[in-house]
Amino acid sequence: MRILGFMTGTSLDAVDMAVLETDGHEIQAFGPAGERKLREETRDLLLVTTEIARGWPRDKPEPEIFAEAARAVADEHLHAATSFIAKHGLSWSDFDLLGVHGQTVLHERPTPERIGRTVQLLDAERLAKATGRPVAFDFRAADVAAGGQGAPLAPIYHAARARASGLPAPVAALNIGGVANITLIGDDELLAFDTGPGNGMIDLMLQERGLGRFDENGRLAASGRVDQKILDAFLASSYFAGPAPKSLDRYDFPLDLVEPLSAEDAAATLVAFTAEAVIKAFEHGARPSALIVCGGGRHNPQIMKVLTERAPVPVKTAEDYGWRGDSIEAEAFAYLAARTAAGLPISFPGTTGVKAPMTGGRIVQP
Repeated sequence: MRILGFMTGTSLDAVDMAVLETDGHEIQAFGPAGERKLREETRDLLLVTTEIARGWPRDKPEPEIFAEAARAVADEHLHAATSFIAKHGLSWSDFDLLGVHGQTVLHERPTPERIGRTVQLLDAERLAKATGRPVAFDFRAADVAAGGQGAPLAPIYHAARARASGLPAPVAALNIGGVANITLIGDDELLAFDTGPGNGMIDLMLQERGLGRFDENGRLAASGRVDQKILDAFLASSYFAGPAPKSLDRYDFPLDLVEPLSAEDAAATLVAFTAEAVIKAFEHGARPSALIVCGGGRHNPQIMKVLTERAPVPVKTAEDYGWRGDSIEAEAFAYLAARTAAGLPISFPGTTGVKAPMTGGRIVQP
């Protein structure tokens, strides 16, 4: 199948797109990949929607703004993909299926007292009708309903990508987006979990202070100093003592801890938190041959510097192995779409904590 995969992360930065040819087992070919920045009106709407979602009581109906935002997300994907396929000389009829993650506005991990809750907004029917292509979407809900974390979902693709590169196990893939997650790929098993914050806390801190959307090239963090006391307070969170698999929302750690710090010192401390949380992942005893870093966080030299200095295994970028580091998650949702169409599992006991391998996702026809 030739599938166009999409990913929009919690950074609310862009629609990532990638073409993959796959049967849901192996990767036959890679097509073009790219991104298109979110339009400001869509981003603003999603920021408001996220705030409302975070305050949504479980016993109340879905907020009305969800439907409006879901339509906007569908239109944003159509806008991005229309220019993408034209640029690469493609047409909608070239694709057997679209694999669309949707926009996460809420993610609550399960606790012993309650199941989790996760919301990825997308008007899939609207997108299917506009493109004339079937759309695979809603990849997390079934796992969460069955008691799983609902995240991360990319691990089964990380394993396929490693096989396609001829990388022998054990190896690890780290994605640093709004939240960071790691996949430990063994000979016959996968262990995956969110390690801690990715870029999300740094971005939020800067945005709250009116200093832009992100720390470009880590310049602010490079000029600051780590506040060890605050870093230790972050790392003392009970999250790190809990067993894997486990998942996070970008808002799960208190940003007010760095409020007394200058922007430079706050950025340096949050960078250290992101990196040290990844280092903690190796307390599980895994010693892969390499840590392959994907996602936007690999563009932050300060994060990469700390990881390289502190990780107990060699740290490599996705590009060191010929991977497209900015497109891995879009590729992953193309791959998951193929697995959904084939009735293959997309989440596993070692990746989301679900009791048995589970299928997931839904497909809507045009």
